[in-house]
Amino acid sequence: MFRVDRTQNRISRLAQKRFGDLALREREHLQEWLAHQPDALGEDLLILQKEFDGFDETRERLDLLALDKAGNLVVIENKLDDSGRDVTWQALKYAAYTSGLKKMQIVDIHQQYLDRYCGGGNAVQAICEFMEVEDLDEAMLNPGNGQRILFVAANFRKEVTATALWLISRGIAVQCFRVTPFGFGEELFLDLQQIIPTPEAKDYMIGIASKEVEETSSIVGQKRRHTLRREFWNLALDQMRADGVSMFASISPGNENWLSAGSGIGSCPFQILYLQDGVKVQLAIGKSSGEANKRIFDRLHAQREQIENEFGTALDWRRLDDRKASLITYEQSFDGLDREIWPQMAKWLSDHIRKLEAALHAPLAEIARNSRF
Repeated sequence: MFRVDRTQNRISRLAQKRFGDLALREREHLQEWLAHQPDALGEDLLILQKEFDGFDETRERLDLLALDKAGNLVVIENKLDDSGRDVTWQALKYAAYTSGLKKMQIVDIHQQYLDRYCGGGNAVQAICEFMEVEDLDEAMLNPGNGQRILFVAANFRKEVTATALWLISRGIAVQCFRVTPFGFGEELFLDLQQIIPTPEAKDYMIGIASKEVEETSSIVGQKRRHTLRREFWNLALDQMRADGVSMFASISPGNENWLSAGSGIGSCPFQILYLQDGVKVQLAIGKSSGEANKRIFDRLHAQREQIENEFGTALDWRRLDDRKASLITYEQSFDGLDREIWPQMAKWLSDHIRKLEAALHAPLAEIARNSRF
């Protein structure tokens, strides 16, 4: 960093200093500077409390607790010349502690700060003015998992920066600010720069983090769906064995929402489907030739009255002219996520796949004997 002398049209290098050599301390100096000038951290922040220790059954205290314009709580941890190796763990604990704070608790915390350090004031009014709302009811404070962490230090250890970058990639809002004192004669200057994420990369990194969180959520959701399906299929297959339905006897539960069994015609299986909003039985006519599929469908459709009489009710005939495959289906609505009604759903599938197979057995056998596909 340089000092510009416009009179002489020269620059002079400022001498970089260490906080320890200047007899500057974390709490008495750096913390006070940020408490009175929080926008030095690059945004408007409302300092709610200093040395906040309102955590149940602990004596831990965070340096500064602040509020941003979106209503998120911001944990600010200051470490003078060296970040130390445990600062990330410390800040994560504080963010976790503060995640449960409710609106009126936040108001009380700020009121205590105003009374102790600012000669009094109205916390509700201060928060409303900062949030630019007329009434506290309009302000959303500490929403969801929006808690943020800001680290301020002259030097950051690699284990701290690596952890910060990893946390950002997991969708946790973390920023690192390098603070450096400089001297020129008797004057003291302070340089405060955000280094993680860099201002230029911030939007990009947030986008990457959001994408990874979305992908992780998708993977977790997929695993849950697979587990749910396997559990249901175990129950449904047990029900079919108990009812003497043999067509799925050699089928094992899988991750898909359907199970298939042969019908006597290749690539035209009987299927049972487990859906979030119900269950379904069907014949899926899915040969590689769309023309062959339509011929099979049309021959079955020509016997519709006989087939439906055998089945016991009307079926849903889907020729699907815009697609290669065709379907003959029958479905029933259920809440597929309600485990208490799974036995009813399994029984419905067992009964209706047996009826569908019986109704289509003779027509399919005739088509298999007399047709070339």
